Amino acid sequence: MACDNKQAVDATTPSTETTSKPAADETIWHVKAISPEGKILDVKALDKDGKIFDVKAFPRNGDYHLMDIKAIKDGEKMPVKMLVSDDANIPVKAIGADGTIYDIKALTPEGTKIDVKGVGQVGNIIQVKAITGNENFGIKAISPEGHLYDVKGVKMLKDKVEGKINGVDFYAHIKGIPQVLTTNADSIWHIKAIHPSGKILDVKAIDASGNLNNVKAIAKGQDMHMMDIKAFIGGKVLPVKMLVSDDEHIPVKAIGEDGKIYDIKAITPEGEKLDVKGIRNQGNILQLKAISASGDLYGVKAISPSGSLMDVKGIKMVEDKVEMKVNGVDVYAHIKAIPMVMECGI
Repeated sequence: MACDNKQAVDATTPSTETTSKPAADETIWHVKAISPEGKILDVKALDKDGKIFDVKAFPRNGDYHLMDIKAIKDGEKMPVKMLVSDDANIPVKAIGADGTIYDIKALTPEGTKIDVKGVGQVGNIIQVKAITGNENFGIKAISPEGHLYDVKGVKMLKDKVEGKINGVDFYAHIKGIPQVLTTNADSIWHIKAIHPSGKILDVKAIDASGNLNNVKAIAKGQDMHMMDIKAFIGGKVLPVKMLVSDDEHIPVKAIGEDGKIYDIKAITPEGEKLDVKGIRNQGNILQLKAISASGDLYGVKAISPSGSLMDVKGIKMVEDKVEMKVNGVDVYAHIKAIPMVMECGI
């Protein structure tokens, strides 16, 4: 679906979450508020004097799994985030290079300005809505060809402060993410590696005794936008992460409550154990692959009991080498099951 524009994006552009200029040939999606009745409102950034600026969605280095949401002022892109607040609904704002805060509003044809806020959190995902007294409008990113993505808050840390940009603490990222195409209510999905011949390989966590333990994708509260990947070892449900390393490929491991590390492997029908690793790139999204002895790369997917598929990817939200610590272990990137998009050249 998202491939139509992919050739227009320079995949060598360094990743950045700070203010930057759009490239002349960069793919730009529109950000709109859409009511259940089909009304469509522009979403804009406003300064303290009421001056209006565009809000757009941009793929990150050609990857469409997590699109950046930015406000554009004088040719500069400003990040849009949910800010730290004790309010019931979370303020959504653009942040200038000097730390100036810009309101994000949906604008009616009559000029009414409607607040855009974070409303309710399920797992990693926070709904983003334009809120009126009568109805709430969902926020979508729309491509020039009419493809729709959901615009959501994405929170990866348990801490109240997710990060700091231009001196401003923020609570959650705002991203454009593919719409979930499955209505399946399955909450636990299987993790498999897919051989090019069509063979399906189990992905398992291996304990100190060599036992094979299940690795699954788990939906929180039935939200399927971003499912956790967990290993089930010794009666415990353990996180699976990409670890900090200088290796060519990024190690993928389960982390015990005591900091113990467990290998994650794909198992062939003959019992051969293949490494599962992250493949480095310059965007938010890291490919997750099972690697054969000859160096062949097999994709890793989450498969529901009824046969629906999700991509399993590494997600890196900060530029620092260490994304976070889990049970004392430095983590390079999260691993999540996320909706599939067409991937050109990957």
